[in-house]
Amino acid sequence: MAIRMVLAGEGGQGVQIIANILAESANAEGKEAIYIPNFGVEQRGGVSIAFVQIDDQRINSPKFPKADIVVALSNRAVNRTRQYVDGRTTFIYDNSLVAAAEIGAKVMGIQAVEADPRSQRQTEAVDDSKKRDQVELPGEAANIIGIPANDIAKNELHPRVFNIIVLGTLLKATEVVPLDRIKEAIEEKLGDKFAKNQALRELNYKALDKGMSLVDRLV
Repeated sequence: MAIRMVLAGEGGQGVQIIANILAESANAEGKEAIYIPNFGVEQRGGVSIAFVQIDDQRINSPKFPKADIVVALSNRAVNRTRQYVDGRTTFIYDNSLVAAAEIGAKVMGIQAVEADPRSQRQTEAVDDSKKRDQVELPGEAANIIGIPANDIAKNELHPRVFNIIVLGTLLKATEVVPLDRIKEAIEEKLGDKFAKNQALRELNYKALDKGMSLVDRLV
């Protein structure tokens, strides 16, 4: 099964780490995987984009026009990834960071109530002077899923595991590699820190599980 993914977010949101872990895990599983980072030409702190392809067969081209999964973690990321969306694409966005201009019938995942930023404001303190700009989501997508990854990281776990929550969501949505492979890749990158602080391992695995709980398999 071939999966093509585009991940985009602001600098520092850990998009490239997610993509790298997915590709490394796929390779360890014996699959073909290509990961291409794209930091663009923006000023420091601009939109970071990662392209990932995973396949059971040989991958003939490193580029693809449309993606099966698009993840956008900021308003600018939504606009930058719009070109990779078509009628087969599942579009995932963080609804605690992105204010959708319209909530339509395709919104799913945490379901309409929690995926609607208007209802979410009932449970989170929002400074009126810092309200998020609205952005129109790509209506041509097959599915549009809002997940409150940032709010979960900030309020339930820790801001630093925000990207691990997103990774868990992607893992469950695609089931492209087994959970154990993802954990092995995380251990490879953070094992030294885990050895010094066992609570850090538990925190990351909680974030992974939480992300997986936000969606059903989609691809």
